[in-house]
Amino acid sequence: MKYRQLGRTGLQVSALSFGASSLGGVFRDIDEDEGIRTVHVALDEGINFIDVAPYYGQTRAETVLGKALRGVERGSYYLATKVGRYGARDFDFSRGRVIESVDESLGRLGIDHIDLIQCHDIEFVPLDTVIEETLPALRELQQRGKVGHVGITGLPVGAFLRVAERAEVDTVLSYSRYCLNDTSLLRILPELEERGIGVLTASPLSMGLLSHRGPPGWHPASAALKRACARAAKHCESLGSNISKLALQFAAGEERLASCIVGSADPENIRRNCRWIEEPLDEELLGDVRAILDPVKDICWYEGLPENSD
Repeated sequence: MKYRQLGRTGLQVSALSFGASSLGGVFRDIDEDEGIRTVHVALDEGINFIDVAPYYGQTRAETVLGKALRGVERGSYYLATKVGRYGARDFDFSRGRVIESVDESLGRLGIDHIDLIQCHDIEFVPLDTVIEETLPALRELQQRGKVGHVGITGLPVGAFLRVAERAEVDTVLSYSRYCLNDTSLLRILPELEERGIGVLTASPLSMGLLSHRGPPGWHPASAALKRACARAAKHCESLGSNISKLALQFAAGEERLASCIVGSADPENIRRNCRWIEEPLDEELLGDVRAILDPVKDICWYEGLPENSD
């Protein structure tokens, strides 16, 4: 496993991270014992960064993760969780709620400090609230020793810069914006790097678009984007390859991004993913797939407040 520095935090994080949303049954019903085994396999494989949130499974992901981490040496992993989002349409970024939320997460996770606390999906609320209320509250908790570093997460990359220009941010977690079909994150990367902000990427399969099964029915991508990704997946299959492997290798291989967060509650998937990122990327196949996806390049769906879009 390779390790990279997460911006100015000084944390050396694994190139592949464990996304614990799967422990909340977000993608499928899970067996709790299997989920716990998956966490242990991830740690055994050298993964040292775990990302979770109260929103995932309505706190179930944090609860199961807490059980998995009992007896695990605290210094062997970094743990990131989030505040602000608690349901599909349940957002509360107020000072009082985020302070309360951190204490709740500490209790569920069974730990005494959180290495990275993040504002969850900032595009859904006025950015002034994040800047003037949420982030200062999290800095208070940092001073008290409850959290180590403070970051923001979301889909539209432009919102990251608008916050970073007005407030101190240690990390950014971007999902679905550094994938085979969308590398919009690179547009803002130079400015983030200048500010010493560590950058994490998640959902390298673009929420299922870049898989042989295709996306779930609720996926918000346009029909044109779904068709293009399906053609790319079929091309990979015709050559005896797997578009998910290519997508993961592509996302995890970008050295300027500290870590790629991938979720699974299946131990074998974790082992396979760790093998995949160690194998050489098929440059010819990458060129084929990027050409197929070029007509829909950087075309994304949008959620949240209109003023927070790219």
